[in-house]
Amino acid sequence: MTTVDPLDIKYRSHERVQKLINLIRSCVEDMSLSFKRWEEPYVAGPGLYFAIISGYTVRDHADPMGDNRWPVSDSRDVLDDVDSFYEATTDVARSRDGAVVISVDGIVQEQMVRFRDYPSDSERSPDHVAQYADWMGSRHMSALDTSARPEVVTTITLSAETGRITVFEEGEYTTTPREKLSEKWR
Repeated sequence: MTTVDPLDIKYRSHERVQKLINLIRSCVEDMSLSFKRWEEPYVAGPGLYFAIISGYTVRDHADPMGDNRWPVSDSRDVLDDVDSFYEATTDVARSRDGAVVISVDGIVQEQMVRFRDYPSDSERSPDHVAQYADWMGSRHMSALDTSARPEVVTTITLSAETGRITVFEEGEYTTTPREKLSEKWR
């Protein structure tokens, strides 16, 4: 079990970080709902993987995802210009692969990454055993495992196959199939 130090910052309940997570989720939901070809065979929709982190680097557990880069010249700070963030997200979701790393202050890292699996030794928390669902592909399994890392606040995915939105925190997840996304507005 993870011990909590009284000096730790509780990012998951921090108001600004919650605003950031909600904004990213809202953007991803809108992308899922606005894509109209989910039911067509052989058509992939937009796909996304965001990781909100509290640390200053992911170097110890991620590798660059080739030339896949977030367009920082168009959108560097998620909370500064939501419209630019949405436009950049739309472009990235259709043309790039890998995780987009965002710090808890809303700054987006340019290099997109592939998070490495946990080693089988001591880095994995003893109370975390991933429970993969049958619908999960590699993006979602990576997001689930990555969310269990102490410096990762939240990961969010958009499935390119189904439009499903999933939010992962501490090795657990909440998922919403595309057809259920608009129910809250009905």
